[in-house]
Amino acid sequence: MVSVLSIQSHVAYGHVGNSSAVFPLQRLGIEVWPVHTVQFSNHTGYGEWTGRVFDGPAIEEVVQGIAARGVLGSCDAVLSGYLGSADIGHAVVATVEQVRAANADAVYCCDPVIGDVGRGVFVRPGIEAFLREVAVPAADVVTPNHFELDLLSGTTTGSLPAVQDAVAAVHDLGPRVVLTTSLVTDDTPDDAVDLLASEGGRHFRVRTPRLGVSVNGAGDAIAALFLAHWLDTRSAGEALGRAAASVFGLLQRTEDAGSREILLVAAQEEFVAPTRTFEVVEV
Repeated sequence: MVSVLSIQSHVAYGHVGNSSAVFPLQRLGIEVWPVHTVQFSNHTGYGEWTGRVFDGPAIEEVVQGIAARGVLGSCDAVLSGYLGSADIGHAVVATVEQVRAANADAVYCCDPVIGDVGRGVFVRPGIEAFLREVAVPAADVVTPNHFELDLLSGTTTGSLPAVQDAVAAVHDLGPRVVLTTSLVTDDTPDDAVDLLASEGGRHFRVRTPRLGVSVNGAGDAIAALFLAHWLDTRSAGEALGRAAASVFGLLQRTEDAGSREILLVAAQEEFVAPTRTFEVVEV
């Protein structure tokens, strides 16, 4: 059985961070060891929430407890998402090093959450630099959105060739697989959105219809799903096709229901048998 150590935020109500990533992984038959960086009542998009933020030593303490069970050698991957502080980021990277020491084949998937189009950078000062200089170079797989790809590569991209150059710059930082989400270039139709998975100098694109739904947690879900399918297939193109189909189905169901939260449980069949699939094209 595949095991993933997921270090992310957690909310009691709704689905972001681990609350968005853990269940899809479990539905695919993966054993998940969630370590929470925060425990909030709900995601911060509501404007009000309760709960606590944990620090780096708190994360390390939980990981040490897991290590004491003698199981880190069976951990296949570490997954991380939003980082509330640099010390949590350092705890994540230290965990990756510890897992790799126990299992040299373990991989690190980093979702480099920095910001988004329309919102700009929304992480605390220092996080963007930490991701570019420490976390991303330590990662095997990274899953930036288009906005984050530009920030990590230090460019502004509007065409597919420019995006491919930006991806190459991110590969040069260290990761061997780059999944770019929410991609819009000058050849993306107005009613569509692209995803691009890149590995070994090859680029694979999936184009899906643009939906009107705007919910938190979809990026956390696709990072988890892409990692799961890449671990299974070791193919960026295959993982892209499967993950894109599942997330589109999840968001379609959410839009149809008019829900503010992604319908992670109600739409769970989309993770194992997506309603609709999309062509994966090498570009």
